[in-house]
Amino acid sequence: MLVLGPVLRHVGETTAQIWVQTEGPATVRVLGCEARTFEVQGHHFALVGVTGLSPDSRTPYEVHVDGEQVWPLPNTPFPASLIRTRGAECDGTNRIIFGSCRYAKVADPKLSAKLGIDALDAYAARMVGRDPGEWPDALLLLGDQVYADELTPMNRRRIAGRRDRHPDWPDDEIVDFGEYVGLYRDSWSDPEIRWLLSTVPTAMIFDDHDIRDDWNTSKPWRDEMRATSWWRDRIRGGLASYWVFQHLGNLAPDELAADRDWARIRAAEGDAWPLLVELADRADAETDGAKGVRFSFRWDLGRSRFVMIDSRNGRILEDGQHLMLGDSEFDWIEGAVHAPGAVDHLVLGTSLPWLLPHAIGELQTVNEIAASRPGWRGKVGEAIRQGADLEHWAAFRESFDRLTAMIERAAGSGVASVNVLSGDVHHSYAARADLEAEPPAAVHQLTCSPVHNHVEWFVKPGFRLGWSRFTRRLTERWSERAGAPAKTVDWERLAGPLFGNTIATLDISGRHAEVFFEQPTSASALAERARLELTAPVAVEVAP
Repeated sequence: MLVLGPVLRHVGETTAQIWVQTEGPATVRVLGCEARTFEVQGHHFALVGVTGLSPDSRTPYEVHVDGEQVWPLPNTPFPASLIRTRGAECDGTNRIIFGSCRYAKVADPKLSAKLGIDALDAYAARMVGRDPGEWPDALLLLGDQVYADELTPMNRRRIAGRRDRHPDWPDDEIVDFGEYVGLYRDSWSDPEIRWLLSTVPTAMIFDDHDIRDDWNTSKPWRDEMRATSWWRDRIRGGLASYWVFQHLGNLAPDELAADRDWARIRAAEGDAWPLLVELADRADAETDGAKGVRFSFRWDLGRSRFVMIDSRNGRILEDGQHLMLGDSEFDWIEGAVHAPGAVDHLVLGTSLPWLLPHAIGELQTVNEIAASRPGWRGKVGEAIRQGADLEHWAAFRESFDRLTAMIERAAGSGVASVNVLSGDVHHSYAARADLEAEPPAAVHQLTCSPVHNHVEWFVKPGFRLGWSRFTRRLTERWSERAGAPAKTVDWERLAGPLFGNTIATLDISGRHAEVFFEQPTSASALAERARLELTAPVAVEVAP
């Protein structure tokens, strides 16, 4: 029996990765290619590597478990799930949809009304009636696919009913692997979402709520969590489930073949949980090198290169360091960005925006300086840092500057555009970056959040104030007086801030690119809110 999936993950010119969860140990077959399931604490998963596909093709597929067809479901109202490979004819075009912060659907009417219409669900419903040629080439989920610390009523009832739950564990948060399995099942079982994930290649990265709010904000935050009796179980469950549900499918076939953890877990007899515990402990350790686990990854989509940056687990916070990424992982990202190959568009994905509203970015840099001071001033700065979520790229200034320098080099390498896709901040916007070296390529920050979540009342005035010119001037002076170095990038907001559930689309055709943001008006309809061209000259059109 198929419990969850299929989820279509990395797709190449002749290959595809399809992820499934089954009820028990089984052999899973797709298009003549097979994989045995692996077990984690009584749950069973498989990643089927499909090979022998034709370039630039559309291939319907079925899923068989132990010889029985389990997908598509009987009497399904959805079109056939397709694997659409790339080829020479489509190398210059890409349609990428993206967003972050997606809360699962809920049955409670009041909470459902508060959360609003799921933008990804509405997008899937609209896809059903369109030609597959109009479907997106990739879906990029930029963090907070599940909320382990903000539970639905169903989540609460489920964990409250467990007789084996440790009494020290918090009763309003997910802790172990089995509880995470329930979260993913809630999030991916919605019929429209399940069908969309089966037919659109999907790349994923986590943000804080996939583990816990403010995850890895600072060393004091880590120390506080480590002091609890339950955190070790939580971080193991969170990172192990992320590896199984999200990370595995991000890898191309050659990367999977070279991955030692995947080889060990696939070859394990019986429960692979001890191997995942060891993996999670390595991933959580403050290790900058080969012994750690790299969650950043790269996809090449024709003449577009996509590099996803892990801006959560990759942080280095021990021994006085304060880095968004360690040197070895940043070296890998710089190598992935500048790897050989014909590239017209570079797309960087990071759950946290590179360029925030100006005043908020300056505030974060000032706070980083304050929180690093000894004594009571540093403690006050740290309390503000955690209380106000001041832990984006601007709050890791050394890493911000290195990212900016990398983007500047890339923008001068002959590409037509560099676009940084992000989420997290519960409003959507597009900003054009002006870099000191004035490279020829257009550079933009494109932020889409939330896909399905409630926006608190204070978010709208807070971010509008953060974008205002007056507060920008004040905070820039404050930052200068605090001793922050001058930035080598300036930026101008072109669209937004847009509030409410939103899905964004990056359309690429040749050396031209544009982005548009859409918000659901019903369960099956979206209204375009803003469209921007991303290759000079930049034009902005805001639709009613």
